[in-house]
Amino acid sequence: MRFPQAAAVGVLSVVFGVAAFAAGAVPRTIYDPATHSYLTYDPEKLRQDAHSAPGSAPAAMVPRTYQKPDKKFDRQIVSYTGAEAPGTIVVDTGQKFLYYVLEGGKAIRMGVGVGREGFGWTGTVHVGAKREAPKWFPPDDMVKRQPELAKYQADGMPGGEGNPLGVRALYLFDDKGRDTLYRIHGTIEPYSIGQNVSSGCIRMLNENVLELYDLVQIGTKVVVI
Repeated sequence: MRFPQAAAVGVLSVVFGVAAFAAGAVPRTIYDPATHSYLTYDPEKLRQDAHSAPGSAPAAMVPRTYQKPDKKFDRQIVSYTGAEAPGTIVVDTGQKFLYYVLEGGKAIRMGVGVGREGFGWTGTVHVGAKREAPKWFPPDDMVKRQPELAKYQADGMPGGEGNPLGVRALYLFDDKGRDTLYRIHGTIEPYSIGQNVSSGCIRMLNENVLELYDLVQIGTKVVVI
């Protein structure tokens, strides 16, 4: 699939308007509303292309075709007949839904991406910390696959554009107050919602995690089933 030159140049201008790129940044993916598809790009190569041939379609933009998440994963208010009290977060990993329980037998339901095979988990935890523009620390298994990420293991990748945790993160702690290292967080890969894709974290669309972040408090109960 090829993208029109004008569309690619338009996306390029949007990308440069978001934030400055850090040298050696990892490849990133953005949604292009002009073509209703996603573009994957190398930030440093993209910057070089823009300087060498201003106004042209950047070769660093690699088109990829991803299906948008099914409409069933859109945010919506649904009936809730479970046993959990209002203010509780319930994550159904099988159905790929997160519920924020409301009063009156209702819940806010949002689609999520969950752990891939071998990384799934269940249990009851709580929100132990909240972070805006959270730092990202790549797990060991990911660094083994992508050694270039090792530089982020000590101090983390700063929050902001291109950070895999998206715009907000809720840190999940066990009943002894220990960090489980699992998070509920945003994503830069919206097409992954409804999939088994993570290393155990619960990923959400950025617009949805923004809402959830404002709803929950430290200590909020989280039930993962």
